[in-house]
Amino acid sequence: MNKIIFASNNLNKVSEIKQMLNLEFEVITLKEAGIFIDIPEPHNTFALNAHEKSLTIHKMTGMDCFAEDSGLEVDVLEGAPGVQSARFSGVHGDDAANNKKLLSLLENEPNRRAQFKTVISLIINGQNYFFEGTCQGEIAKNMQGSHGFGYDPLFIPNGYNNTFAELNPGIKNQISHRKKAVSKMIDFLLKENVNKKNY
Repeated sequence: MNKIIFASNNLNKVSEIKQMLNLEFEVITLKEAGIFIDIPEPHNTFALNAHEKSLTIHKMTGMDCFAEDSGLEVDVLEGAPGVQSARFSGVHGDDAANNKKLLSLLENEPNRRAQFKTVISLIINGQNYFFEGTCQGEIAKNMQGSHGFGYDPLFIPNGYNNTFAELNPGIKNQISHRKKAVSKMIDFLLKENVNKKNY
């Protein structure tokens, strides 16, 4: 089985992606790889932040690896919180404060269109590849549901009447931005595997 490092310390994301990845690939977390660092996300795009993380771990280990950066983009906020999604309120990872700030900014705002976006940076055989996924929807007027993390209690995907946090996690994992990006990466990895076997 091929081993590949997922360059993330976010256990929620690790759990989601492990459920999505094909069994031909053994996903190794940073902790399982013996790496205990927080990689900075200094850039203003998801792609550059993802690449920063994947390149850092690849340089440290020499192994195939991938990283992702993702966040919520709200139309009337001109794409904010975007790359600042996890620290929108000023404190990294304070989901409750981030959601509260978003609701405050959208109070009495009729246009609540938004999208979740994920960009994956994969480094395999020394080459870098990007995979992107988005999920369109809108922001609810109050927090609903107990599943998921981040802005899940506020995000209602198109075609549904419930937030990500109200939906069964299995449903979310089939329609989410992260699923779409991971699916593209899986298709690529499977083709790479087939190509290797043909040599």
